[in-house]
Amino acid sequence: MEIIVNPTSAELDVILKRPARDASELGATVSAVLNDIKLRGDAAVREYEARFDKVELTSLAVTEAEMLAAESLVSDELKEAIRLAHRNIRTFHESQRFEGKHIRVTEGVECWQKSTPIERVGLYIPGGTAPLFSTVLMLATPANIAGCKEIVLCTPPRPDGSVNPCVLVAARTAGVNRIYKIGGVQAIGAMAYGTESVPKVYKIFGPGNQFVTCAKQQVSLHDVAIDMPAGPSEVEVLADASSNVRFVAADLLSQAEHGIDSQVLLVCKSIETAKAIEAEVERQLELLPRKEIAAQALLHSKAIVVRDDDEMMQVTNRYAPEHLIIETANYMELAEKVVNAGSVFLGSLTPESAGDYASGTNHTLPTNGYAVAYSGVNLDSFCRKITYQHIQPEGIRAIGRAVELMAEAEGLDAHKYAMTLRKESL
Repeated sequence: MEIIVNPTSAELDVILKRPARDASELGATVSAVLNDIKLRGDAAVREYEARFDKVELTSLAVTEAEMLAAESLVSDELKEAIRLAHRNIRTFHESQRFEGKHIRVTEGVECWQKSTPIERVGLYIPGGTAPLFSTVLMLATPANIAGCKEIVLCTPPRPDGSVNPCVLVAARTAGVNRIYKIGGVQAIGAMAYGTESVPKVYKIFGPGNQFVTCAKQQVSLHDVAIDMPAGPSEVEVLADASSNVRFVAADLLSQAEHGIDSQVLLVCKSIETAKAIEAEVERQLELLPRKEIAAQALLHSKAIVVRDDDEMMQVTNRYAPEHLIIETANYMELAEKVVNAGSVFLGSLTPESAGDYASGTNHTLPTNGYAVAYSGVNLDSFCRKITYQHIQPEGIRAIGRAVELMAEAEGLDAHKYAMTLRKESL
C-alpha cells in the first residue's frame, strides 16, 4: 500500500480519483452485441453464449428438474445459512414499507401517494471468478416484498451448461419466477429487449464486469431503467491506535479479493498505525487462495494519514465510498458526520462481509463516487410512487384563480381554460 501523509486538498483530488477507462472501444463492442440481440433474439443469445461462456445451449431456461437437483448439491448447513440471511434481509427490507398519507393541502384539495411495484424486473447475477449467490437474496427478496409480479434472473452457465447450484437454491428461497442461463452483455440485452424465451423487463438490477456495466448504461438510454451506475467495488476503512490491526487488514483484503480493479482505501491518524496495518495486510495476503487477484488490487490501494477526526471525515465524504468501515474508538461520533457513503459498518465487530451476506442490509450499493447522489438498493428501488389529487368545489375556489394566473403567465391558454370552465360550472 502506498502511504501518503497529510496530503493537501489539491493532492487529494488526485489521490481519491478513481482510475479512468477508455470506454470508446468497449462501447462499440457492447453496442454491436446489443443490436444483434435486439434483431435476432434467442439465436443471437445462444451464439454469444457459445463464444463468450464457451457453452452450447439448446434451451436458455433453467428447468424444474435442474432446480430440484440443485437442492441435493448444496449442503444442509449452507442452505440454512442462506435461509438465515434471507430472513434477516427480509426483516430489514419489510421495515421500509411505504405508507401513503392523504393530505389536505388546503380546503377542498386532497393529495396523496401510492406505492406500486414495478411489474417485471430483471436481476443479473455474475458468475465469473465468484458466483455471487448472495446477490440473488439481496435483489429478489425486496422485489418479492414489493410485490413485483415477475422476477426474471439471468446468470452465466458453467462450461457443462449448468448453473451454480447455490444460485438456484438462493433463487428459490427468495422467490424468483424465471431463471435463464445467460451471462454478460447478452443477458442485459435479452432482458432489455425481450427475446422468444426471455420476457422484456422494466428495470434491470445487479452488478457485473465492465461489459455488463456498459451494457446497462446503454440500454438505460432508451429501453429500460437500471438500478444505478456502477464501477469496481470499493471499501474505505477508518482506523486509529485503538483499532485491531488484524481486523482492519482482513477488511481491506476482503475487498481486494473481489477483483483486480477493486478500490481499497485506509485513512488513519498516525504513520505507525498505517505501517502496522500494511505489514499485517502483507502477512494475511500470503494466506489467501485469491492472493493473485488481491495483490493486483492492492497495487493501487492507498493509506492516507491525516491530522485529526475532522480531516478524516473530510477525506471520507469527499471520496464517497461504497463501503465505509469505522473501526475507531469513537466510531459512533464519527458515524454522525458521514454524509456520503453507500453502507456504513460501525465498530471492530462489524466487518463488511456481515453486510455482504447476512446482517440484513443490502449489498448492492453505489460505487465510483456515486454515493454523493445515489442510495443503495432498497425496497423503494422496486416500486414507483403514483401521486393522486382530488379537488372539490371548495378547492376550485381556493386555488382556481392562482392556476388561471400562472397558466396565463406561461402562455398556456388551454391550461387556463380547463380551470376557468370548472370555476364557471360552480
